[in-house]
Amino acid sequence: MNDPLLKNWEKKGGERAKIYKQFLLRPDKNKVLKQLPGLHEEAFSKIECLDCAACCKNYSPRFKTTDIKRISKLLKMKEGHFIESYLDLDEEGDYVVKTKPCPFLGADNFCSIYEHRPSDCSRFPYTDEDVLIKRPLLTQKNATFCPAVYFVLEKLIANK
Repeated sequence: MNDPLLKNWEKKGGERAKIYKQFLLRPDKNKVLKQLPGLHEEAFSKIECLDCAACCKNYSPRFKTTDIKRISKLLKMKEGHFIESYLDLDEEGDYVVKTKPCPFLGADNFCSIYEHRPSDCSRFPYTDEDVLIKRPLLTQKNATFCPAVYFVLEKLIANK
């Protein structure tokens, strides 16, 4: 993370949380959506997820039925046993991992089920899709632990 914008991003992001909230309340949707692909590419040209893995260490994706079927098959487990072994229902009725960090995250920050990971994981941090503005509370939360979300929000606000 050699980009000056990313220096002390955690501290700066916390200080700018109100600005992010205001921006996400009334974004120029068309303008934002046009910028997202390029900003996403730029962010990931500067950020290496394996250096961080904060998402896998502190949060859980939703495991949808298709994810459960695919991963339990990979692990050669019955779906019920997979759920019992690894998942809990959260307050919204979604399956999430029981433990943090994610049980599939290795000490090297590599995912042992990467090619079969939940769709939430493959889409995270949503910096190249409309979820960024459609789910402002999620985006604000993600900006607290993901440097890519911080980077994209900062660039979007600068380009207003």
